[in-house]
Amino acid sequence: MEKQRTKFSLLAALLLSCLGVYAQGNGSAGINEATQMVTSYFDPATQLIYAIGAVVGLIGGVKVYNKFSSGDPDTSKTAASWFGACIFLIVAATILRSFFL
Repeated sequence: MEKQRTKFSLLAALLLSCLGVYAQGNGSAGINEATQMVTSYFDPATQLIYAIGAVVGLIGGVKVYNKFSSGDPDTSKTAASWFGACIFLIVAATILRSFFL
C-alpha cells in the first residue's frame, strides 16, 4: 500500500511539472496585444477630452459674461478659474497622449 502511494505521488509530481512546462510561453505576444488595445483608445479619449474642454470653455464664458454684466467685482477670479480649467484639460490630454504613445 505504501509503495503504491509513493508511485502515485511521484506520478502526480511528474504530471504537475510537465504542466508547468506547457504553461510557460512567450508572454511578449500578450503584452504587445494589450499595448495595442490600450493605445487604440487614446485617440478617441483625447478627442473626448478636447470636446469636454470646449464645453467647459463655453459654460465658463457664459458665466463670466453674466457676472460681468451684473457688475460683480469677482469677475476676474471667475474668469481665471474657468480659463485655468480649460487649459488644464487640454494640457492633461496632450501630456497623457505624449506619455503613452
